[in-house]
Amino acid sequence: MTPAARCSAAIEVLSDIAERRRPAADALKDWGLGHRFAGSGDRAAIASLVYDALRRRASAAWIMDSDSPRAILIGSLRLQQGLAAPTIAALFTGDRFAPAPLSAAEQARLGEATLSDAPPAIAGDAPDWVLPALAAILGEDLLPELRALARRAPLDIRINALKQTRADALTALGHLNAEPTPHAPDGLRIPIGADGRGPALHVEPEFLDGWYEIQDEGSQLASRLSGAIPGETIVDLCAGGGGKTLALAALTGNAGRLIATDGDPRRLAPIHERLRRAGARAEVRTPRAGRARVDVLTDLDGSVDRVVVDAPCTGTGTWRRNPDAKWRLRPGSLATRLSEQATVLDRAAALVRPKGRIAYITCSLLPEENDGAIAGLLERTGKAFAVIPAERVVAEISPALAPVVRFTRHGLQMSPGLTGTDGFYLATLERRG
Repeated sequence: MTPAARCSAAIEVLSDIAERRRPAADALKDWGLGHRFAGSGDRAAIASLVYDALRRRASAAWIMDSDSPRAILIGSLRLQQGLAAPTIAALFTGDRFAPAPLSAAEQARLGEATLSDAPPAIAGDAPDWVLPALAAILGEDLLPELRALARRAPLDIRINALKQTRADALTALGHLNAEPTPHAPDGLRIPIGADGRGPALHVEPEFLDGWYEIQDEGSQLASRLSGAIPGETIVDLCAGGGGKTLALAALTGNAGRLIATDGDPRRLAPIHERLRRAGARAEVRTPRAGRARVDVLTDLDGSVDRVVVDAPCTGTGTWRRNPDAKWRLRPGSLATRLSEQATVLDRAAALVRPKGRIAYITCSLLPEENDGAIAGLLERTGKAFAVIPAERVVAEISPALAPVVRFTRHGLQMSPGLTGTDGFYLATLERRG
């Protein structure tokens, strides 16, 4: 497919997303099934165009004075890819499979419109109803952070210390042109192309041999800051597919008892193969599906050294990777997540022994899901728990992080603008003896 034909396809997918209010991944999958002539490179390029347009949906609509899928794509080509008006016009010629030529009004908007007088929700490409909460944590950095959230995310991997050192992996993976991640000691960053596409890491021999997992540097740091050490009994309470379970196994050198579970048994499906490939040891406890669900952790109540809670959240910190999610986020979704967070924190509280700890993690920037969730647990449990200051946690585990995280009342916040990672939050609590 020509670049112009890819633009036409992207407009078609964006129209499907807007009309049917469906996730971008679903719309892209259906487009690919209906256009089997498109190769993998074409599909990847179209996906990049779609996701870039969604990243800049509000600002692109502002400069083009239209929120149509065509206008949003045109605006994003200028804002996200930095294409000049003549270059964009060369893609919109109306020839064969190319989109219709730019109108006089579209050409004028490309040449004259700016974001200089756009409100923060437009200039930062975010739902306006979340801005007060984001401003509370980001302060004067609100707009720079929102702009960072609208950029493409880097491609990071975590070298599996159970099988390989980062130094040796860096040499062996030289063909990927990897560089060490700025902060995570086991991370490597893989360059991505101008189209946002990276190498197919999941088919590399080293991946199949368990040398590495694809994991954002922020997630790697959150796992490390959980404080897990060899010899502990650790519960990964919201393990999902097992990304942090694998990281915890590597951090403890498989020396200890690691239990992984999740409230949704379907999410645990990939963990078994991932553990096998990584050489990681963990006991997976899968709850029975359906209404007659039984708590699979009751035998551990009051005896666990450390509970890692990678809590369900709105995912506002991952908007770089899931830009359509921010436009589908509603206040009701936040209320649901807050209820779920309270439930998993209460379950974690019952598991830890005296002097045991809870590491609470989200990939959110919203204070309600972070400090607010911790404040809720403290209120519900009286004086049973104390917050371990995040400054102390960082000083003990990763002191070099101190200048590049935001310390909050109860924890710490990573962000793309400050840390260069997704927006992860971490707080540590200890049950009083």
